[in-house]
Amino acid sequence: MRVNFVLSEVATGLRRNLTMTVAMILTTAISLGLMGTGLLIAGMISDMKEIYYDKVQVSIFLADDVTDEQRTDIEARLDASPEVANYIYESKEEAYERFQQQFSQQPELVENTPADALPESFRVELVNPERYPVIAEEFPNGEAGVDQVRDEGDFLDRLFSLLNGARNATIAVAVVQALAALLLISNTIQLAAFNRRNETNIMRLVGASRWYTQLPFILEAAIAGLIGGLLAAGGLILAKVLFVDKTLAGPIKAGIIPQIEWGAIIQNSVIVSGVGVGLAAVAAYVTLRLYVRL
Repeated sequence: MRVNFVLSEVATGLRRNLTMTVAMILTTAISLGLMGTGLLIAGMISDMKEIYYDKVQVSIFLADDVTDEQRTDIEARLDASPEVANYIYESKEEAYERFQQQFSQQPELVENTPADALPESFRVELVNPERYPVIAEEFPNGEAGVDQVRDEGDFLDRLFSLLNGARNATIAVAVVQALAALLLISNTIQLAAFNRRNETNIMRLVGASRWYTQLPFILEAAIAGLIGGLLAAGGLILAKVLFVDKTLAGPIKAGIIPQIEWGAIIQNSVIVSGVGVGLAAVAAYVTLRLYVRL
């Protein structure tokens, strides 16, 4: 009897404030969808770091007037460095041959580039790819036959900084939307409690506990939060099917960006749904305790 009564009160409350309930659901869905997107972007950035940083190489380009003694000294210092996992030496001839292969589709560029235009170099792989600046510190430009130290990590840092900015912006918008959803939940609960004040007063007079009279309102908010979370989860699924798997199929197949697995979608869907229920229920409970006498 008590369960049936509580459920009937929840259904009545959802129908009575249908417009505000729909607004609450949509606002919650948008905020949770943005939060789920931010989590997916964070996971993608982590996977991309593993892919790209493992491929980072530091190139030590030698000066044209480098001596055999300086070249041997550089090689010995690379052998002794604990930061270096492996390295290869590339002569001018080998550098030009690789240049020809890379730009084989641009014959005019290859023809106009002299065979001795490319410098000899050491191509260094690091034990910890994220510590690439160490090599530049150990081999300063213009010293001991070194012309220039160039690394790929600087570009990757700028790329990941951009991606991190996109993730942070998405989460920031999600937080703003979540605050709007919480305020809307609070207003909806206050309105629902005001509309049903006579029923709840009668219940209190006949001995119903405060928790028993508050429970229908908390369940209303929790159900709305759950529906918003499910809508957000559906949005993540549609984004994977319609955008990631189709629009980004080429870059994913080429290994430029990592695949977003269904496991990540399911995990984030569960997270956003749980957060939606929890936030809505807590917001409703706090509202009832602070602003409503039941």
